[in-house]
Amino acid sequence: MPADLQEFRPVCRDVMKIVEFYILRRMVSVFLSALIAALAIVWTTQALHRIDLVTDSGQSMTAFMFLATMLLPAVVPIVVPFAVVIGIALTLSTMNTDSELPVINAAGASRWAFCRPALILGAAASVVTFAFDNGVEPYARQSVRSLITEARADLFSTVIQEGTFRRIDEGLYVQVGERRQDGRLGNIFVADSRDPDVSLIYYAADGDVVRNESGTILAMQNGEVHRKEPGGDVSVIRFNSYAFDLSAFAPVSKKPFLFPKDQTLGYLLNPDPNDRLFKTRPQYLRAELHNRFSQWFYPFVFALIALAAAGDARSHREGGVHPLITALATALVIRWLGFFVIGKAELSSFFNPLIYAVPTLTGAGAAWLILSNRRMDVPVSWSDRISDWAERLREFMIATRIRMSGFKRRQSQGNP
Repeated sequence: MPADLQEFRPVCRDVMKIVEFYILRRMVSVFLSALIAALAIVWTTQALHRIDLVTDSGQSMTAFMFLATMLLPAVVPIVVPFAVVIGIALTLSTMNTDSELPVINAAGASRWAFCRPALILGAAASVVTFAFDNGVEPYARQSVRSLITEARADLFSTVIQEGTFRRIDEGLYVQVGERRQDGRLGNIFVADSRDPDVSLIYYAADGDVVRNESGTILAMQNGEVHRKEPGGDVSVIRFNSYAFDLSAFAPVSKKPFLFPKDQTLGYLLNPDPNDRLFKTRPQYLRAELHNRFSQWFYPFVFALIALAAAGDARSHREGGVHPLITALATALVIRWLGFFVIGKAELSSFFNPLIYAVPTLTGAGAAWLILSNRRMDVPVSWSDRISDWAERLREFMIATRIRMSGFKRRQSQGNP
């Protein structure tokens, strides 16, 4: 090889490293944007789903934020693979639209220049998924279970709700008019007719629930007691403070029940022989163990899917479905298939190998497409048919809009 070419090779390697770093940086940027947006949406829906549990028990905003934060680790392993698909496919398709991929190809770069950054992102996402799935999520789930159990053990979270009459016991009814921001209660009404000879009605402007070693007490302030005797006589007693014992009706706090998803990896590897679930449904725990060892494959597999769909330079004249849509649709089908197999594996050990087969075979198929320089794409006939259906739908909507506007115009003019 000529000396000048030998001197030029290190320069080419440095240039390719710069190009690969540039592609990786763009992929990571899109990946993080998609991940944060998806986590924000899912986190909001999950938090709002639990907000009644916290507010009804009179918990503080700090408790609600803690609960919402502990729900987040369970979402990360599900969202990360799709963020990887979006980050890789969108970056490569945008670079192809901007003619960056054709220029890099024309400069003599191989397809590996696109693959290496995508595989690095997929491998890093897989490591993060494994860490969350086996290190962070079990402890977060256990914290959520403990908080839920504690809230449900509270009488006012399960029985008494703001603005409604609640039956505590036979002949005992309680209503709380409002729950204030500081956690105190207002406009309290208690009707006690458990004693057939005496009926008691309590009114209080303020109150609070006091929990101590002796039990649970409804402490009422600034109120009065109406006492009705068997003969019909009514006596009224005003009080500055009155303690109404609720200990007999408050549920006893129990240790939270943990499902296999809530258990740590160490526990799944060596479960307690006395565990009720392990005795009755041992396959339920085994399926979760296989899920823990297979779920972290999906970010790397989805990176291969995105590369197979968008990892090559294509002409602007080429038709077909956008690579991002192809990659996302394929990823959704594969992930649904994975969830389906895991659900079946909870009932039968026959499906245990399929838990690993779904991501492994998918990754192998995507890798074969990449190595053989083939493209994962919707067939042209399907693409044309979809485009034809979309065009017909658009024409139908335009025609319907024209007919509706004409009908409204005739009605405004008084014509039928």
